[in-house]
Order: sequence, then structure tokens, then C-alpha cells
Amino acid sequence: MTRNITMHDVARHAGVSQSTVSRVLNHSGSTVPISDETVQRVMAAVDELGYYPNQIARSLRGQKTRMLAMLVGDISNPFYHVMVRKVQEVARKHRYDLLIASSDHDRDTEKNFVSSLIRRPVDGIFLVPYHTHDDEISLLMRRTGASVVLLGQESNVSLVDTAYADDDRATYDAVRWLIHERGHQRIAYIGVPNTHVGSRRARAFLRAMEEADLPVPDVCLEAGNFMVDGGAQAMVRLLALNPRPTAVVACNDLMALGALLVAGDRGIAVPKDIAVIGFDDIPEAERIRPRLTTIAQYPEEIGEKLANALFDRIEGNYDGPARHFEIPCRLIQRESA
Repeated sequence: MTRNITMHDVARHAGVSQSTVSRVLNHSGSTVPISDETVQRVMAAVDELGYYPNQIARSLRGQKTRMLAMLVGDISNPFYHVMVRKVQEVARKHRYDLLIASSDHDRDTEKNFVSSLIRRPVDGIFLVPYHTHDDEISLLMRRTGASVVLLGQESNVSLVDTAYADDDRATYDAVRWLIHERGHQRIAYIGVPNTHVGSRRARAFLRAMEEADLPVPDVCLEAGNFMVDGGAQAMVRLLALNPRPTAVVACNDLMALGALLVAGDRGIAVPKDIAVIGFDDIPEAERIRPRLTTIAQYPEEIGEKLANALFDRIEGNYDGPARHFEIPCRLIQRESA
């Protein structure tokens, strides 16, 4: 087993002094300027050697950063706005600051965020992981000593509290509603493969269709990107089918809005010619015409649950096994279906 890499090793590898490495990693307010080239050389050495600051030693000295970090899927998505605001509100009550980052649903961006937190300490971490796996979360906790909470159902990491909407059940129920209450049989799905949430909701869609003995050709399973443009592009392809679907279920509201915009531009009546259902109930779902039928999640409640759970652990009020908070979903029936 190799020995632990030290700051001295990083300094020698980068060809700088140990104090320079310390200033770069700790963002010291020293009046001695550090060039961008030096910073890049130090950070390259950190990555090449796999150096991690000794967070355990810091915690033993009782040093609190009074800082939280939060990674969301897409900061431009209104679904996250009220969640972030609630987490920030709880953080302020505890006299903590909040750093917010957006992964844009990108695997490498999530990995870089996790790596940056290992090098730059915070006391608590709030993750919305679309690609990050349990072993990476466990490593993050071991290296930093920080408390971690997650939005989602997928994690089984010890001591990590999660909050989630039962979105697979909600998707399943919405598809059954389309079939049994609205009489649809040719139903298409716009999803996002290779993500936890996208795969889970797609499986629920397929299960509801299979139980109703309704076939789902591959051409009726379109890939989007959680964004309006992804939903629009998928809808263009679905409308080109013959016969085309009579209903479309989108994995989130932004893609459903893109689908509605394409239908409107092409003079296709919604819901008479094609019905559309989204997921999230963002404010725009109420504002677009026809108003969007969607599955409501409650991001403010999710944010409050997770923020309070995080501070329970940071402040030593709870150190038990992982807690799982289920937030119910609800189908909001509007004009688009």
C-alpha cells in the first residue's frame, strides 16, 4: 500500500514552495500574488498525485467552514428555484452560506464537482445526482468528513439521508389514467436514457403499457435532454410517425413545453389531436396555453426536509442510519390532456 500524498509532495511535483500550495488550495488572502500559471501547475500536481487535504485533522481542530455546497441538475429549470431558495433560507437560519453549482445533467461535470469538494472543504453537501454512484458518494464522505444529503431514490449509502417523490408510481398512474380515463392506446414517451430518474420513469411508463396489453414500438420511445429543445425535437419525430401517437408523456415539464410548442406551430390541436403530460408542475405549466397537465412534485418541501436533515447531522443532533423522506406526487389535470 502506498503512503499518503502530502502537501510537500505536491509542492515538489509542481516546483513551488509548500506555502504556495497552501495559499492556492486554501484561497488565502495573502498579499503575495500568485500567477494563473502557478495555480494551474499546483492544481495539475494535485490531480496527478491524487492529493486530498486532511479533512479529519481539520475537524479534530474544530474548524468549521460554515459553508454548504449544493449541486442541482440544471439551475435554469424552474423546478430547482424554490428548492434552492428553501435550502438557502434554512442555511441562513443556521448562519451558513451556500455555494450552488449546476451539473447540466453532465457526467463529467458531476465528477468534477465531487473532486473539487474533496480539495475545498465544506461542512455539508446537497446533491441531485443524475450520474454519480454510491461508491463515489462514499469516497466523498470519507475524504471530506462532510455530511451529505441527496434528492432521489437510488442511493443506499450509510448515513446519507434522501428525499424523493415516488415518481415511478406517479408516472405509472398517469399512464393508466390516459389509458382508462381518456381512452388513449397509442402513447409515446419522451425520456432521458442513462440517468437514474429517466430510467426509472421510463420503466414505469412501459410497465403501465404492458399491463394494458398496449405495444410500444421503439419509435415511440424518444430521447430528450430535460430541456425545451430536447422535447421539441422529440415531438417533431413523433409527429412524423404514421400513425402518430394520440398522447405523449414527457419525463419533465420543460420537454413537455417543447412538445406543446411544436404542436402549436404545426396547427395540431392539443388535446383533441394529441394529448401531452409533463412532470414537475413548474410555474410555466400553468401559464402556457393550453395549460399543461402534469405530475406535481413539491420542491420546497423536498428542500426543507433535506436541509433540516443535513443540519441535524452537522450539528450532532442525529447520527443514526440513513433516513428516507418520501414526498407524495399528484396528477394536476389541466387542458393539455
